[in-house]
Amino acid sequence: MTALLKLSGGIDAFTRWTGKRLAWLILVAVIISALNAIVRKTLDTSSNSWLELQWVLFSIVFLLCSSWTLLDNEHIRIDIVNNMLPKTARNVIDVIGHLFFLIPLTVVMIVTGIPFFLRSFQINEQSGNAGGLPQWPAKSLIMIGFTLLLVQGISELIKRIAIMRGMIPDPHESQISALEAEVEHLVEAIEKK
Repeated sequence: MTALLKLSGGIDAFTRWTGKRLAWLILVAVIISALNAIVRKTLDTSSNSWLELQWVLFSIVFLLCSSWTLLDNEHIRIDIVNNMLPKTARNVIDVIGHLFFLIPLTVVMIVTGIPFFLRSFQINEQSGNAGGLPQWPAKSLIMIGFTLLLVQGISELIKRIAIMRGMIPDPHESQISALEAEVEHLVEAIEKK
C-alpha cells in the first residue's frame, strides 16, 4: 500500500500542477471574447475561428481540469446529505462511487472517445463554419480529459482505502465547503456593520 500511496502522491502533484496552469486559459478565453466583441462592434467584422477558439479554450479548462476539481474535493455532490452521515459511511460511499461509477464512466468515455478523435484526425475534419478551426484537436480533449480523470479517480480510491485503514489522515476532513466559506464571509461582513 505504501507504493500505491507514493504513486497517488505523484498523480496528485501532476494533477495540481496541470490544473493550476490550464486554469489560466479562462483568462485567455475572456480576453479573446472581449477583443472579438470589440472588433465586431467597432469594425463590423468577425471571425468564426476566434469564436471557436473561445469554445476550445473553455473545453480545455472544463475537461482537463476536472481531475483537479476531484483532487480538491470540489466536485458536485449533495453536501447536505453527505455531511449528515458518519465518516465511515462517507468513506464507503466514496469508495463505491469511485469504483462502480466514476472509474467505469471514464473508461467508457476513453474507449468511445479514441475512435471519435481518430476518425476526425484521419480526415482532418474542419469546422462547418466558414473560417473555422480544425475539429480534431477539440475532439482529442475528450479522451485526454477523461484519461486524466481516470488516473485521478484511481488516486482518490487509493487514498480513500488508506484513510479507511487508518494509514493516512483524511486530507478533506477539516476542509470547509465553498458554501460554508461563503456563509462565514457573509456573517463576518454583517457583524462588521
